[in-house]
Amino acid sequence: KTKALQLPKTLLSALSLCPVSDAEKLAGSIGKLIEYPFDTIKVRLQSQPHPPYYTGPLDCFRQSLLAPEGGLRSLYRGISAPLFGAAIETSSLFFSYRIAQTAVRALFPSLPQGEEENLPLGVLGACGAVSGATTSLLLTPIELVKCKLQYPVATTTGGNPPTYKSRGPLTVIPSIFRNHGILGFWHGQLGTLIRETGGSAAWFGSYEGLKIMLRNHRFPQGEQRDTVTGEPPPLPFHYQLLAGASAGVAYNFCFFPADTIKSRMQTEELGTSLAHGKNQVQSTFWRSGAELWRQQGLRGMYRGCGITVARSAPSSAVIFAVYEGLHGWYR
Repeated sequence: KTKALQLPKTLLSALSLCPVSDAEKLAGSIGKLIEYPFDTIKVRLQSQPHPPYYTGPLDCFRQSLLAPEGGLRSLYRGISAPLFGAAIETSSLFFSYRIAQTAVRALFPSLPQGEEENLPLGVLGACGAVSGATTSLLLTPIELVKCKLQYPVATTTGGNPPTYKSRGPLTVIPSIFRNHGILGFWHGQLGTLIRETGGSAAWFGSYEGLKIMLRNHRFPQGEQRDTVTGEPPPLPFHYQLLAGASAGVAYNFCFFPADTIKSRMQTEELGTSLAHGKNQVQSTFWRSGAELWRQQGLRGMYRGCGITVARSAPSSAVIFAVYEGLHGWYR
């Protein structure tokens, strides 16, 4: 009976850590501002038809800057939705990650107890996967709107680069609801679920694993814990940046094909449903993936991966550094 009551109490204890969510929101928003232009390039590379409009990331970047639809401003097209979403995503990821760890400790008393004690790395990866799966439900509608704003509505003929028609969230959101109903906002959910579940396991697992390695390197004779709180000393700032950067690379590279398929699903109807009327049939994850593989093979699955990994390293480093810094300040 005592064990049965332990889980709700510890979960309520974890839920009381809400002030830390301010750190998570700020960290997510700063990271999104840094990476968003590169994310726009990634979505345009992923979603272009075959044969492709762009020869690579640099060509896409150059044509976006020279485009008459806004130049540099076009790279920040649709920033409002993901900026709001980044705060939700990062808060949900870290918060769900802490809740999952608290639940595991309550269910398995033999595991290390207390926040200052590290769980086994495999358990931390599993907690990250649970966190990602939870966050995917919040993230899919936000990313759907973002992708529709980032990618062109119409294209020119003859394989020329696409032209843009100015659209805002207040145009896109009612259009989705009108054509596909409330469930239409979760179009591409399976791709987001695969990417976030596996990616978050890699994200948190890489971060925690490298932190352990760096801590052992920093304190080869063992670390001196705080005599009052019992917590270990914080890692140097550049170690936190290194661990965060490696986490970003692991997150984006491991499950990038799922993100590519999701982006194609969420942008495919922009040029068709407007032209042919509403209630168009939407592709499934597996059908879109099979079509992409048939047209472009493995290269198409990883189109835009290089620029994504490159921008994710500094963005993730900043997110973890800001989070760790503000988390320590709140405590």
